[in-house]
Amino acid sequence: MEELKNKLAKYFSLTAEAMKKAKIKSTLNTAEKKAAEDLLNLSQCYYDDAKHFEKKGDIVNAYGAVCYAHAFLDAGARLGYFDVTDNKLFMVD
Repeated sequence: MEELKNKLAKYFSLTAEAMKKAKIKSTLNTAEKKAAEDLLNLSQCYYDDAKHFEKKGDIVNAYGAVCYAHAFLDAGARLGYFDVTDNKLFMVD
């Protein structure tokens, strides 16, 4: 369980940093911008859920939720919706 708690702390830190850096590209069309906004919103919601689960002591669901939060950021990066280049925070290679 201690290993999972350590991974959770790492993913909270990584995801929080990625959320700060994920900026929507200004060149997107209206539909792409809406999709990018949806991905950012989903990421924030799952991050907030992860924090909620952590406070309740539900580490397994907290870890799952924070992984989903980061996955939405990675999806936006891979689709080219976010102006990001950091391959340590995003799947952009």
